[in-house]
This record gives sequence, structure tokens and C-alpha cells, in this order.
Amino acid sequence: MKSQILGESELEITSIGIGTWAIGGPWQFGWSHQDDSESIGAIHRALDEGINWIDTAPAYGLGHAEEVVARALRESSHRPLVFTKCGIVWNDARKPSNTLEPVSVTREVEDSLRRLDVETLDLCQIHWPIPDAQIEGACEALEQLRLAGKIRYVGVSNFSVEQMERARSMTQVTSLQPPYSLVQPEIGAAELPYCLENGIGVINYSPMGSGLLSGTMTRERVAALPDDDWRKSSPKFKEPKLTRGLDIAKALQAVADQHLCTVAEAAIAWTLKHPAITAAIVGLRRPEQVQGVIRAAEIELTEPEMESLSDLAYSASPPSPT
Repeated sequence: MKSQILGESELEITSIGIGTWAIGGPWQFGWSHQDDSESIGAIHRALDEGINWIDTAPAYGLGHAEEVVARALRESSHRPLVFTKCGIVWNDARKPSNTLEPVSVTREVEDSLRRLDVETLDLCQIHWPIPDAQIEGACEALEQLRLAGKIRYVGVSNFSVEQMERARSMTQVTSLQPPYSLVQPEIGAAELPYCLENGIGVINYSPMGSGLLSGTMTRERVAALPDDDWRKSSPKFKEPKLTRGLDIAKALQAVADQHLCTVAEAAIAWTLKHPAITAAIVGLRRPEQVQGVIRAAEIELTEPEMESLSDLAYSASPPSPT
């Protein structure tokens, strides 16, 4: 599988990474019930296929996804790079909240090390820039953790250009993790060029639009989503965005047919074509899903295909704020 160096780090990562948002199970922004044995099987299959990194977060299942990752790695001979996040905590009632206070960031990293059963995190990312006023303090805390050997590199997620500038004044920002797909292409207007110009790697999440561009989503399936699946209330899965997303998936099917690949692989391939994108995070819940995404980096979309899909994406997307 193709690989690239992430930003200005020494981390060489495959073009696809294992995403673990959905394997956390139920929580406020969860994907409903998930079988842990299926999750572990999916991780093992992906590692066997050559993927060499996993992206997770304490928030996914309120610690559960990290624990599942640790279980999977204990049962595997592979030693992938492990990326996690900080900035979302929860109380005894399992209600999540955002904080970037330095003492909290330090505690979260220590908790992630324990749950993941590792001595050092390869990459620790600020999950959301919330509260905005605490960004500098959180970055300073992460820099101290890096100097202490607790983390190797610092990254950010869901940051604007201005917020990345502020973060970079406190620590080296190795990577940005933004949402980027044919149904959410707005990040390409400012943040991606900024990262390209400043040596910041990009690992985009939801390249399949949270399943909307998987090639298996239908109106009936959306209607049947469990009430505790966050997508049930997401604007992306309601009109008019639902119809737009399904139209894009239909266009992707024609492209996939030309390349003898899946719709999901064509959707991921479109994101990987952007020169700022280092790799894409692909959520996996079951072992059999791996075969439907693993060839995405090998798909060479033509310029006419890229232009046609991009035209469709941006015509279906509201303009980015100035």
C-alpha cells in the first residue's frame, strides 16, 4: 500500500488508516450498538492488509474505543502507529463536555496511555478547538507532554487557519484532521492550501460522508437507523442534503464501474487526489468491510472524473464563509 510522511514528522503512514469512531458503541454521538468482537476482527483484517495506523479518541464510546483498540493490539503481531485525541471529557452521568484546560489535557493523555496500554502516543490531537480561548494553554500542555516523552507529535482536528496559526505559536503542529468528502468539501477552500504551504500533514475523516457515499446507503436504510445512531438527527441525512448525497453516490457508481472498484473506494480516492491530503481515515466496523475500501489508494481517477465529481460536490455544497 502507498505511504507518505505525515507533515514534517518521521511518521510514514499508509494512505488509509483505521477509524474507530463507530466502534465506541453508544454515547451521545455514537453509531448505536457495536459488537466488540467484530471491531477487533475488522482491526486485525485491516492490519493484515497492510494498514499501519489507527486513529481513535477518548470520546468515542467514552473510553471504550481506546480499550477495544488495546484489546485488538494485544492479540495481534502487528504494531501500528496509534493516534488519539484530547479535549472532550465526561461526567459520571456520561455527559460529554469540551475543555482544553492544561490540567485536563495532561490527565486525558495519561488516561489514554492507560486505556491504550502504550507508553507513548504517536500522535495526540486536540479534538475540537473548544473553548477557543484555551487553545494556547492546551498546546503548551501538549508540548510539555511531548518533551516528557508521553507523545511523539502534536496534531489538531477541526481547526481553522487562524486557530492553526495560534497553535503553531506554542508547538509544532504536525497534522490537521478535518472532515473532507464529496458531501463536505468546504475545507478545501482555505485549510487544505494552508496545510500544503506550511508542511502540515492532513488526515481527513469521513471520506465516505459517514456512510452516505458507501454505495450501500438508501433512503430506506436511513429511515431505519436506530434512534441512538447520531446520523438519525444529522442534517447530512435529512433533506435536502440526503438527496444531494445520494445523487453524488449515484455518480460515484458510474466512476466505480469504470475502475472496477467499489463506490466507497471511488469516494475515498477523490479525497486522496488532493495534494494536501496525506491519508484518509476510514471507519471499519466489520472484517468484511475492509475489502470494500482497501484499494482506494490504487484508484487513479482521471481529470475529467475529478472535475465532474468536484462540480457536483461544490454545486451541492453551500459556499464557505469569508
